Amino acid sequence: MEKQTETRTILFADIAKSTQLYEVAGDEIAQALIGRIINRLSEITIRHGGEVIKTIGDEIMCTFPTPDSAVGAAKDMHGSMAGFPVPDAPPGFGKPNLYVGLHQGPVIREDNDVFGDAVNVAARMVSMAKPRQILTTEDTVDTLSPEYRDHAECVDKTIIKGKSGTASIYEIIWERQDLTVMVDSLMDSQTFRFRLELKLGDQCIHVDQTRPSATFGRQKHNDLVVDDSRVSRTHSRVEYRRGRFILIDQSSNGTYVQDSQGKITKLRRDEGPLLGSGTIFLGRKPEPNPKDVIEYAIKH
Repeated sequence: MEKQTETRTILFADIAKSTQLYEVAGDEIAQALIGRIINRLSEITIRHGGEVIKTIGDEIMCTFPTPDSAVGAAKDMHGSMAGFPVPDAPPGFGKPNLYVGLHQGPVIREDNDVFGDAVNVAARMVSMAKPRQILTTEDTVDTLSPEYRDHAECVDKTIIKGKSGTASIYEIIWERQDLTVMVDSLMDSQTFRFRLELKLGDQCIHVDQTRPSATFGRQKHNDLVVDDSRVSRTHSRVEYRRGRFILIDQSSNGTYVQDSQGKITKLRRDEGPLLGSGTIFLGRKPEPNPKDVIEYAIKH
């Protein structure tokens, strides 16, 4: 089939806490529940005029003809989780939640798949989203109808790999009680003294108030790429929050941190602060003379 270029809105939706569900409920129950959720998300996609491109484990990738149709689907996806039946879920699991990210742009369609920068940017959006959030880019917000554009709020600024300058990240508010508090631009000047240095082989990047986040993972849209089968597509990320650096895991196999004193901390679909200096291992426990290890150090 010939390659075709078209403009589409790409949407990714990930099921939150799916790894914990497998751990506490077992593979059979977890897989069945995740399958039912993915089916629900697929139905909503089709109802809003979208197309399901692929499902990968606890994630669905869709395309829509317009940003409005994608946002409408995203809102319905989140809303449908409130009444979703989970009779076999373990105690304390509650109702399932989603991470949703979307972006509009040109894509290349080949066979039943789509490729291109817009796909990578949408993947970056979902990697930054928190449960029950819809994140997108300023370019996408600018194309929304007033109905949806009026409910978009800038919540972050970051550098997106392959893009020049700093990109504004917007949240589409779909329930008013979950308004995200915007970062105060008049932050305490003392927090500006700190930056996080991250090294992977010959690569070195910094996270600070001017570049407030960085992602790690197997796919090329990440800031630091680790090509290992144990590493998820977008495995984890670091965020700058008022002078502190928070490591957030969003993977299947977890992220391990070993500080300069040798203490090891494991994160799995959770977050924790980075302190001092040490090493970050994606998808595997710390080991002697490791390859593809990320070194970190907080500097003044």
